[in-house]
Amino acid sequence: MITSSFLFYFFAILSIVSATCVISSTNPIHSVLYLILVFCSSSGLLLLLQVEFLAMVFIMIYVGAIAVLFLFVVMMLNVRLVEFNINMLKYLPLGGIIALIFVFEIFLVINNELVESKSNIVGYINWSENIETITNIDSLGRLIYTEYFYLFLLAGMILLVAMIGAIVLTMYRRAQIKRQNIYSQVSRDFNKTIKFSH
Repeated sequence: MITSSFLFYFFAILSIVSATCVISSTNPIHSVLYLILVFCSSSGLLLLLQVEFLAMVFIMIYVGAIAVLFLFVVMMLNVRLVEFNINMLKYLPLGGIIALIFVFEIFLVINNELVESKSNIVGYINWSENIETITNIDSLGRLIYTEYFYLFLLAGMILLVAMIGAIVLTMYRRAQIKRQNIYSQVSRDFNKTIKFSH
């Protein structure tokens, strides 16, 4: 219990600090790296909640695809570093007021009496751990391949059509576009070529 609480607070604080660094960093590459750290710490929180499938999806999709794509785009575009100036500091008081209102609303939700707190109970039994249950991935697999198999097949068909469309668009050649013909360039007669003389 102490270890899980420590890990929860560690991942939560790491997520908040990394998210703050994402919006406050002047270097866009550093911002993307902090964003990857946010996704990794969020997947750690999901693992603590025993939602293994969503944690792995966070790592594979957000970190493996989207964040790496952001990183490549930022590195390819060679984005200039953002410099703080006096004009940006004039929005600081308004941002501070909005942040305080947001924190106040969070404390209102946490301390709300409508949410039943289990901290009042001295000792309670978690019956779900004592009953034989199936895992999260097992239940998702059973639902996808039994009740929602037609939606699963439809999603596969949509992805197949998108993949074939992308291949057709890249293979389509128009006659009016000038393209490089490597065979004609390699097999040309050097005696008939134009030479520049000094």
